[in-house]
Amino acid sequence: MFSQKTSGCSCKGPLAWLRGIYTWTIHWAKTRHAPWALFFIAFIESSFFPIPPDVLLIAMVIADRRAWWRNALICTTGSVLGALFGYFIGFFLFETLGKIIVSTYHLGSHVETVRKLYADNAFWAVFTAAFTPIPYKVFTIAAGLFRISLPILLVASVFGRAGRFFLVAGLLRLFGARIEKFIEKYFDILSLAFMVLLFGSYFLVTKLAR
Repeated sequence: MFSQKTSGCSCKGPLAWLRGIYTWTIHWAKTRHAPWALFFIAFIESSFFPIPPDVLLIAMVIADRRAWWRNALICTTGSVLGALFGYFIGFFLFETLGKIIVSTYHLGSHVETVRKLYADNAFWAVFTAAFTPIPYKVFTIAAGLFRISLPILLVASVFGRAGRFFLVAGLLRLFGARIEKFIEKYFDILSLAFMVLLFGSYFLVTKLAR
């Protein structure tokens, strides 16, 4: 899921630029501006940036495991605010900037998939967006394009993105660098397990409350 899977490869041609952006993202973890960089990257990833903020979040938590919750919170805040920008692009600028973003990352089919998800249940579509392989920017831009309720987008984004980033940071806090590669390789499976537990708990609570 993460673009950091390109790390360690001798990327050439079309992937060279992506490798360069990945390296640029990671280098911020070693600077005193790391928290601001994490916020900024989380913000722009929600609308057009190709590298997920997880790569920087992972590096920062490994460097200082005590600050795992702070970094997860920064990442969540930046991503949720960035969702507003993605919504703005979809609502007002889709015919210009929005189409450029969709075309650049070949996301046309994903936009149609998200449209169907929004038609079924907009809140759960956004909430689970944090745990799907579909780039989050597709959900935020499509939310504006298809005129999804802005409060729904914001509330679902808060819970969904917080669930993702606190899950990643929390696992690293508990297990340290030993689990880094495991998270990168099996993030989709971990996300699925998290969602099963979440929905299972919700179902159990609703049953017990009757």
